[in-house]
Amino acid sequence: MKKREVIDTVKGFRTQDGAGVSLVRVLGHSTVGDFDPFLMLDSFDSENPDDYIAGFPTHPHRGIETITYLVNGEMDHEDTLGNKGKILSGDAQWMTAGSGILHSEMPKPTDRLLGLQLWINLPKDDKMTTPKYFDIKAKDMPTKDYGDYTVKVISGEFDDLKGATPHHLQATLYDIALKNGKKIEIPTKPNEKVFIFTLLGECKIDGKLYDEKTAILFNQGDSIEVEGASDDLRFTFYSAPILDEDVAWGGPIVMNTREELNQAFIELEEGTFIKERPEE
Repeated sequence: MKKREVIDTVKGFRTQDGAGVSLVRVLGHSTVGDFDPFLMLDSFDSENPDDYIAGFPTHPHRGIETITYLVNGEMDHEDTLGNKGKILSGDAQWMTAGSGILHSEMPKPTDRLLGLQLWINLPKDDKMTTPKYFDIKAKDMPTKDYGDYTVKVISGEFDDLKGATPHHLQATLYDIALKNGKKIEIPTKPNEKVFIFTLLGECKIDGKLYDEKTAILFNQGDSIEVEGASDDLRFTFYSAPILDEDVAWGGPIVMNTREELNQAFIELEEGTFIKERPEE
């Protein structure tokens, strides 16, 4: 059994997106090759509603899946598929943009907004698939306290816990709380890209300390081992098959070629971007 080793780290930085939402951007354009198929990772962490209540008004997506997960907070969402609702503390929203969707995400004032949004690339053959959406409520995410650590499965499986099954790329996502000085070994699948993100607190891997709000990328192997280095450590785990496909990324749209990307923006201007709408 080969333990995966750390091969890269990305420290998140404070920036703004949407209509002026202050967030920590972790993954983006510069990390696409190394973290394939994970495109973007943003972390929300603020006790000041002025940082985020402007939200993310209606905007388009094509060619990707977005996963929004709130550890704490509340967010209203609405899209052109006719979906409308709330993401509450402990909930996740998994959206397949596919051929094209318009949606909005509007955080509501709370004592602390804490969570993240992840973008996963869709395989070439699925880029123009029918858009889909599903809620993953907190009650549907199996959680187990193992003593030294607690694991919550958002998607995929851990031990005897089974989370949601994605419609397309079979990504595995966990939310893990690990006690200071204790270790967890997480089995990993072969030929998948694996990384963790220190949402809160610090961790150690092979004796090296890693800061909060850091993405930690591993090489190939059968498992990873993480040690808690603070009392409040909470990290998220990500694993998915590597796509190794060309990426053409422009704003909220990710395709395989520049021509496909240009066509998407032409359709936005002409009003033909949305291919699927709810039945009347």
